Amino acid sequence: MPTEKTNQNGLAASAPAAAARHAIPTYPPPESESEESWVWAQIKAEAHRDAESEPALASFLYATVLSHNSLAFSLSFHLANKLCSSTLLSTLLYDLFLQSFSSKPSLISAVVADLLAVRHRDPACVSFSHCLLNYKGFLAVQAHRVSHLLWAQHRRPLALALQSRTADVFAVDIHPAARIGKGILLDHATGVVVGETAVIGNNVSILHHVTLGGTGKAVGDRHPKIGDGVLIGAGATILGNIRIGEGAKIGAGSVVLIDVPPRTTVVGNPARLVGGKDKPARHDDVPSESMDHTSFIQEWSDYII
Repeated sequence: MPTEKTNQNGLAASAPAAAARHAIPTYPPPESESEESWVWAQIKAEAHRDAESEPALASFLYATVLSHNSLAFSLSFHLANKLCSSTLLSTLLYDLFLQSFSSKPSLISAVVADLLAVRHRDPACVSFSHCLLNYKGFLAVQAHRVSHLLWAQHRRPLALALQSRTADVFAVDIHPAARIGKGILLDHATGVVVGETAVIGNNVSILHHVTLGGTGKAVGDRHPKIGDGVLIGAGATILGNIRIGEGAKIGAGSVVLIDVPPRTTVVGNPARLVGGKDKPARHDDVPSESMDHTSFIQEWSDYII
């Protein structure tokens, strides 16, 4: 009869009973269960599995996931420890994050949507717990959600301090006033810059070294507005108070200075519409979901030749 063994951290090691107890649910979540409770159960099951298979991580996984009662507690603890410094104490940040996530349920709803987005769109994301613990793009967006709440509450020095610390730690610089929807993927994330009056819709995917910036020293509404379902390729620069239409695709390395119609693709420096401005080629897919960066290449080549 098999017996349940435990490792030095007190976690079950390999018994079939333990494996069954911590079985990872089937994706996607059932309609009868809320996405938040399902995702949290998934994260805990994954953390149990990883702690049992890799004892070196057991203490870390217990501290960040397994010792907590909810996603809000776990995320608050993890962000506080990631962003703390000698002068910005982890206890202060933990209370700040937990109060923010607890007082505004829409924040946690957005967190869950972001977790689902990363897990669904990024083939390198092996689990929800991997995203929660290791994806700096995901963590930077969640820190921004709290700094944006502080900005709206007119606690602006603290919001700016949190923005600065997030930029230092994650190399992602998002102004606290910028508005960001849910279901956001910052893939790799390094070097992403989002200006003060920028707006990012729902279900948007953004690669590394993307800038949503202004065009100079102008004040007021001066940053891009990104529609739902947009895909922005690596190294793209979008400048000024322009609109990127719903479901548009911005090619890697493009410099966009004009409005982009919905469901179209722009490429180049300066960016031009694939198919031409009079009859731009349109696509039916949602590029932020398909993450297709190259399907336009032949059509673009034919157009520029």
